[in-house]
Amino acid sequence: MIPSLTPGRGGQPERKPGYRRVPESLWSPSSGEPSPWDTWRRLEALQQPDYPDTARVGSVTASLRLQPPLVFAGEVDDLRTWMGAASRGEAFVLMGGDCAETFAEATADHLRLKIQTLLQMAVVLTYGASLPVIKVGRIAGQYAKPRSSDVETRDGVTLPSYRGDAVNSHEFTPEARVPDPARLLDLYHHAASTLNLIRAFTKGGYADLRQVHHWNRGFMTNPAYARYESLAEDIHRAIKFMGAAGVDFDSLRDVDLYSSHEALLLEYESAMTRIDSRTGEPYNTSAHFLWAGERTRGPDGAHIELLSRVRNPVGVKLGPTTTPAEMTGLIDRLNPDGEDGRLTFITRMGADRIREVLPPLLEAARADGRPVTWMTDPMHGNTITASTGHKTRRFETVMDEVRGFFEAHDQAGTVPGGLHVELTGDDVTEVIGGSEHIDEDSLRKRYETLVDPRLNHQQSLEMAFQVAQYLAKG
Repeated sequence: MIPSLTPGRGGQPERKPGYRRVPESLWSPSSGEPSPWDTWRRLEALQQPDYPDTARVGSVTASLRLQPPLVFAGEVDDLRTWMGAASRGEAFVLMGGDCAETFAEATADHLRLKIQTLLQMAVVLTYGASLPVIKVGRIAGQYAKPRSSDVETRDGVTLPSYRGDAVNSHEFTPEARVPDPARLLDLYHHAASTLNLIRAFTKGGYADLRQVHHWNRGFMTNPAYARYESLAEDIHRAIKFMGAAGVDFDSLRDVDLYSSHEALLLEYESAMTRIDSRTGEPYNTSAHFLWAGERTRGPDGAHIELLSRVRNPVGVKLGPTTTPAEMTGLIDRLNPDGEDGRLTFITRMGADRIREVLPPLLEAARADGRPVTWMTDPMHGNTITASTGHKTRRFETVMDEVRGFFEAHDQAGTVPGGLHVELTGDDVTEVIGGSEHIDEDSLRKRYETLVDPRLNHQQSLEMAFQVAQYLAKG
């Protein structure tokens, strides 16, 4: 633990300016008063499902408000403190997981492989860069996705677009594509079971750093795995030496793995926001970290309004058209008082644009002076369509954007704070390139994503080794 960190768990956290205590009369959803964070309802809400039965939406959200929280305020406070450390270069954030989770894949095996991949990447980054790595999953809530079109046409038939399992079904039938608010309850229950498994894996000994060799079992032999085995052997020898010297290893037994997702479905996020009994302040209890996407980041829109009302650390995706004025406006809305760890900008510029468009934003943020944690999403700006018709990305292009991110920060004298990627622990073939030499024909083998292509386990490890080198140079 970094000495300067003071996590909120176990004590009364300091109240920050701009977060006013909510009257206790509004704490209960049965008070008859609107929730103080429901000011978003007066604003334009983009990318929301067109539910045919609004009364049923009200019934579902009323049920959600009675469900237990999925995460707790003390955990959220801890992550906010860690995000502040990342903004100062005292830690590095690894945020990864599925583009869009599905209910069918919310199984123990899929989850174990995903956690295993994040743990291995974190070990590579920690060992290579000598930095604490904050592990955050795109997990236990990433069941909805924004779409570029409200409809999809196949063979002359036009139906509503698939917006994720939290909204409708991927099956291309009129019945399946109707948005169903009951799926919000399904989302909650799948997220709850997922978080239960995460806590079992990360607190029950599976994540023990002394198990670094075991995390590689079951994966095929190839260059990245062999490199990981060599690193694991170095760690194993170091731990044996420290054990012989009498070092206490209790701190190695478990890890903190935080949850995150895009705060897209406003009815769900509003229903999952609760008042913390310690402070009287609102926390979104659906995840530790929430972000607004490139399509919903308008400073006067409903998504930013809702995020401005909660105490969670929050993020905003910034695309290549973002201006310094727009970025500063987002700081005004989401972190007006300059709280450490409160606001993260996740850049998704495209490898061919990042070296041009990121530096002016970094300069403007430095001139503004309020703290920001900078992360790179090298996936979304580099999507292409293969000759097979599959949506894909080139691994080498993805890594070029990561490299451009570090170069821009080096030139600006600012801190590259983290990595945000779409990945899976499964042996899929969705992103071309890498040491496995996945080509366009290989996409037909195991292309399993329902929305965007993900790095497989091997490619995720390759990325971690390269990023560790960039961090070590810094």
